[in-house]
Amino acid sequence: MNLVAQVAMAAAEAEHSGNIAAETVIYGIIAAVVFAALGLVTLSYKNVANRHSAKAEAYAQRHGKDGHKAGHGH
Repeated sequence: MNLVAQVAMAAAEAEHSGNIAAETVIYGIIAAVVFAALGLVTLSYKNVANRHSAKAEAYAQRHGKDGHKAGHGH
């Protein structure tokens, strides 16, 4: 038996007739769960600034309308 015949025999033995879509559906389910979890994390930060508006107003009153000039973007 030559090398080509051995490779052909090995390929025929390794071949299976299973349903590839059914075997890989778990990857889609895992991806959907991960994206849903990330979406919930993103949604949890919605409207965060308004949750603490009383603190922001109190700070603005104590420190004037300009606030302090330190920090990001100042």
